[in-house]
Amino acid sequence: MKALVTGGEGGLGRAMRARLEREGYDVESLDLVNGFDVADPMAWERVQAVDLAVLNAGILTAETDLRKLAPEDYRRAVSVNVDGVVFGVRRLAQVMERGTIVATASLAGLVGMPLDPIYSLTKHAIVGFVRSVAPALAPLKVNAICPGIADTPMLDQHGQRALFADAGFPLLRPEEVADAMWLAAASEGTGECWFVQPGREPAPFRFANVPGPRREGVSVGLPPIARLR
Repeated sequence: MKALVTGGEGGLGRAMRARLEREGYDVESLDLVNGFDVADPMAWERVQAVDLAVLNAGILTAETDLRKLAPEDYRRAVSVNVDGVVFGVRRLAQVMERGTIVATASLAGLVGMPLDPIYSLTKHAIVGFVRSVAPALAPLKVNAICPGIADTPMLDQHGQRALFADAGFPLLRPEEVADAMWLAAASEGTGECWFVQPGREPAPFRFANVPGPRREGVSVGLPPIARLR
């Protein structure tokens, strides 16, 4: 069995690779440090079918104050966190009829993250993309995981480690996130977004329904395109 992990040389990526190797997969690491830029659509043209793909690459923005945010920092965050998933899913859907794709979103894709609103923007995008694209790609499965704060080097970028340590706030171990990835990959469902929090069993997040339209005082249900699901 073959698998790939983007961002495979980072803290979460290494843990995910190790988890998949224990499951018997031959895992390829696609990472900027070994020459693969997930934001480059041409790089994806070289990728062939696998049984399981984990689109995990992601970055924080360099500046947390929106008033000081450089356009190039904003565009790089969007290109890695969003384009890297969209281009990856597009390519994999071209070469895979079946199999599973798991994208790493974040709890910041389910709630606001004032410390880095651009990061939160990109992860909200991944949650919406996975939920929207999954029905159209069946029987290829597409799910996401939404981890809380994990103990990885990314935590040090904005000097957050001491803040969480002083508050006694529990952090996820990379291995816990990797285990959640495996649960999402093994799930029978598609379009799921699994929350991952310390001390809790990972599970698909249950999104609240949006009130539907009404006509002459009567609910008309879902729009025609939604009924295709």
